[in-house]
Amino acid sequence: MDSLSFEGVHYGIVSQMSFIWQQTRVPLVVPMLKILVFLCLAMSIMLFVERVYMGIVIVFLKVFGHKPEKHYKWEPLMDHDIELGNSCFPMVLVQIPMYNEKEVYQLSIGAACGLSWPSDRIIIQVLDDSTDPIIKNMVEVECERWRRKGLNIKYEIRENRNGYKAGALKEGMKHSYVKLCDYVAIFDADFQPESNFLWRTIPFLDQNPQVGLVQARWKFVNADECLMTRMQEMSLDYHFLVEQEVGSLTHAFFGFNGTAGVWRISALNEAGGWKDRTTVEDMDLAVRASLKGWKFVYLSDLKVKSELPSTFKAYRYQQHRWSCGPANLFRKMAMEIIRNKKVTMWKKFYVVYSFFFVRKIIAHVVTFTFYCVILPATVLVPEVEVPKWGAVYIPSIITLLNAVGTPRSFHLIILWILFENVMSMHRTKATLIGLFEAGRVNEWVVTEKLGDALKTKSGGKAAKKPQIRFNGRLHFLELGVGAYLFLCGCYDLAFGKNHFFIYLFLQSIAFFVVGIGYVGIYVPSS
Repeated sequence: MDSLSFEGVHYGIVSQMSFIWQQTRVPLVVPMLKILVFLCLAMSIMLFVERVYMGIVIVFLKVFGHKPEKHYKWEPLMDHDIELGNSCFPMVLVQIPMYNEKEVYQLSIGAACGLSWPSDRIIIQVLDDSTDPIIKNMVEVECERWRRKGLNIKYEIRENRNGYKAGALKEGMKHSYVKLCDYVAIFDADFQPESNFLWRTIPFLDQNPQVGLVQARWKFVNADECLMTRMQEMSLDYHFLVEQEVGSLTHAFFGFNGTAGVWRISALNEAGGWKDRTTVEDMDLAVRASLKGWKFVYLSDLKVKSELPSTFKAYRYQQHRWSCGPANLFRKMAMEIIRNKKVTMWKKFYVVYSFFFVRKIIAHVVTFTFYCVILPATVLVPEVEVPKWGAVYIPSIITLLNAVGTPRSFHLIILWILFENVMSMHRTKATLIGLFEAGRVNEWVVTEKLGDALKTKSGGKAAKKPQIRFNGRLHFLELGVGAYLFLCGCYDLAFGKNHFFIYLFLQSIAFFVVGIGYVGIYVPSS
């Protein structure tokens, strides 16, 4: 009797839910889903046009050999009159901000001290915000070691970490000896510039008074460490080979990458200096300097070694900062950019629409909402159809254009798409947090660098294979979205006609793999 009663109740609940679904589907769900599909298709077209535009521009630039040396004056500084001595060379400050960088501090300080430049015309400034007293002592000892070799190196600390990296850089500019300097080169703790870095960059600033920033390209020393770092390399290579190049040669503007660049100190000061109002203090400074009329130069053939995050936790925190910060900065500066009278309307349109709105907001939001939420939902509501050009052709072309920056990884393009869609969930969440200034808007977590730590702990070989450790590594958002995609795939396999289940099953697997922590490398605890 009890069993029959339970079955009756269960049947009644199912019947009631089915009735509610049938009553709301046509008048409410279908129109709402159609509107969402229309909005997603509109955003996809905007992203598509942006990618095609940049693709055409970069091909034009490559075919006709447009390089910064053709747009700006550039002559080797070594050609100056020797009789003048070193006084003819500008004074350069090299800043290295760091925070508990136990694994890489020696590499970064050594690379900065190895820069080729007249020794009496360069100051190395190590800005150490470390909270671990052992690490602080190690960094200070390393600085002292180079000082005994004759390097003009300054070890600077402060009482607190207010403003994080921006606060450290701002505090570093207050020292009296900085007033002697003309330019400041900035390198994060995992960056290792080649010895000729200053000889390549300083002439652009020294010989072109309108140039405020020279940015170099990043080269990743651990791109082959695991599959996740290969995926990151594909995304960042497009940024450095296309986005930065196009911005530099067509608008003399791009977002400063926060490291591997040289600023004219007067441009930095005129723009208002470092501010910690967002987690992208580098982009903030670049936009403000550009609004003052300063031009930027990007050198794609000058590469600086750096390290990619190789653990999923580190990568996720980095992507949160890189997605939340630009959205928040867009909220804060959109009207200021539009009202600015020092730059052209075309440049303002490029910064507001192309640089911010399409690349920093639309690109993140449409990837997750359309391909991981809306498109799967249309499988459950056959009255709503997504045109093949929107579901297949446009994303395929966008993907191919994105992949051109890393031809060696072209065979990984399917895996890259699936992984990027998973990460788009975190980027979308971070973007919305930035736009609406929600709780974690100013969260700053320093990206973990491993340097040679893995090689040391594993006897000379890095642990390239990820290992499953369920304790503390389950990511329930990913698992939830994976389950949703899998159920939609099953429904489409049984009742659908568009064969979306092929994509849905593959994408659900990608979410499940990330959800159980089977991505990135495993870092031994001892």
